[in-house]
Amino acid sequence: MYLIPEPRQVCFAEGIYTITFDKKIVLDSACSPNVFAYGELLQEELRIHSGYGLALTKGISKKGAVRLTIDPLLNEEEYRLDISEEGVQIKGSGDKGLLYGVQTLRQIVRQAGASLPFVSIHDFPQIKNRGFYHDVTRGRIPTLSYLKGLADQMAFYKMNQLQLYIEHSYLFEDLSEMWRDDTPLTAQEIMELDAYCRKLSIELVPNISCFGHLYKVLRTKSYEHLCELPDPRKAPFGFYDRMAHHTIDVTNEESLTFIKGLIEEFMPLFTSEHFNIGGDETFDLGKGKSSQKAEQIGVKRLYTDFIKEICEFVVQKGKIPMFWGDIICEFPECIKELPEETICLNWGYEKYQSDESAKKLARAGAVQYCCPGVSGWNQMVNRLDVAYENIKRMCSYAVQYQAIGILNTDWGDYGHVNHPDFGIPGRIYGASFAWNRDIPEFEEINRRISRIEFGDKSETFVSILAEISHNWVFKWEDAVRYREKKSAALTESELKGIKASKGIKESKGIIESLEGLNCLADKLRRMTPELPERTNLLIHAALVAIRGMELFQYIGAAISAHDYVTEPVVSVDCISLAGELEEWFMFYKEIWRSVSKESELFRIQDLVFWYADLLRSY
Repeated sequence: MYLIPEPRQVCFAEGIYTITFDKKIVLDSACSPNVFAYGELLQEELRIHSGYGLALTKGISKKGAVRLTIDPLLNEEEYRLDISEEGVQIKGSGDKGLLYGVQTLRQIVRQAGASLPFVSIHDFPQIKNRGFYHDVTRGRIPTLSYLKGLADQMAFYKMNQLQLYIEHSYLFEDLSEMWRDDTPLTAQEIMELDAYCRKLSIELVPNISCFGHLYKVLRTKSYEHLCELPDPRKAPFGFYDRMAHHTIDVTNEESLTFIKGLIEEFMPLFTSEHFNIGGDETFDLGKGKSSQKAEQIGVKRLYTDFIKEICEFVVQKGKIPMFWGDIICEFPECIKELPEETICLNWGYEKYQSDESAKKLARAGAVQYCCPGVSGWNQMVNRLDVAYENIKRMCSYAVQYQAIGILNTDWGDYGHVNHPDFGIPGRIYGASFAWNRDIPEFEEINRRISRIEFGDKSETFVSILAEISHNWVFKWEDAVRYREKKSAALTESELKGIKASKGIKESKGIIESLEGLNCLADKLRRMTPELPERTNLLIHAALVAIRGMELFQYIGAAISAHDYVTEPVVSVDCISLAGELEEWFMFYKEIWRSVSKESELFRIQDLVFWYADLLRSY
């Protein structure tokens, strides 16, 4: 029997309690109205896995098979679950404990149906705040239905915070110049999502960039004067440029007024007690319009003063400010100048991420979250081995350095080309490792996820997904860099700052890559008869992703042969390949639109079609 996260205390015993169709789910009369929805979750799980759901009632019933009761002696997220000859009893002090007990019971039902093993579980989390951070700006803006499904999944694995990364992807009033070519989230959608999350004991935390990463607004005619670097509108669009530049000019008094206006408009949509102001990767600070001021007081002072001003404004509005810690980690003593309730979000995404930043911030007295990532950026399918090791380490550092939260991230660098559901295993790693510091091995947690989340009785699905990202030489990041180099979207200095890719300069390894992708696609196709529909939909997305990866291997070989005059390792008919690429993209678009708004699909399309045209020119 697999349970995710692993309960803190669990004891299975001999015996089976069978829930018959004439029994009921009974809610304690002291339960809040929200608990009725938790009973419905269990009712539906039973219906799917036993053929029948149970009637719901409240108060007293002689036919109770499952009883949800209030125990005021338990802590807020603590629960007890007991299955014996007397039936099933879940105890919690309130909504959160009862919800988490129900989610554990749902996992048992998912594996055992209505014949439940005797078990006694006492459970509570290691880390208080267990969040997920989803980039809805740099490529994909999910549909509202997808975001609600994300919240359902988070609650199933006992996560309690969600943040959506927003630069320009909210429909701010009087900023149509910023979002006019996009499909932004609306106020009604956010408020509806906030209410939906709240019923699942998830805090939807507002987050907008307030310092760096203001690409689209600082390229508008109305606000380009607030950009640190001059003439931002002159540069062509570039995926790299969007990430590397567009910091606001802190020496312009209008900048602070503008940022405060964004916060005031956005904040009321949420019931959260927090507000994330961003503040990361302010690479241009002191290099343009603020350079003279930087010479006088230093970049450190420019940064700290502006962050402090915004944090104090958020506190005045009755909220707890959050900000990314990558910049202030270089001068952590400045943490003491910020409002004492401020939370520093300490991120690090390397596979073997060190504890250096967590240690520095802890010594400086920072209140911090540790923030790992699901490693999907620049990938067609997430690098699950990297995600696992990174998340494991960052959750361990959170415990070691008394961080108050984990915020597991899914970024959309270079267009968010990967289907977001390929990040599901990484999300579950974060939920599991933040709840219980007893972390399973990589293969073991993947078996558990395959069984519980994907309904795979062979317990191999996630391990196959994990192999996909290892099998390409010419990668999406290579494709972006090559195109932007050709179109002069990157300056010479920026090109020097990027690691050279062997995927562009040589085609070595492409044959092995193609063979590996073909083998994995075959394994996925052979699994489908035994899997539920939801998993087969993801397999379809994976097969389309694999096909795209294969096509880009041939593109890499063609470029290598044409630009670098290397010996061809595979035969490439460039005209036919261009047509295959365009046909593939039709399937890619269909999958994109199944979970995302149109958003920036046009940027992915622009790059794909650029390559089709390039191939026809060879």
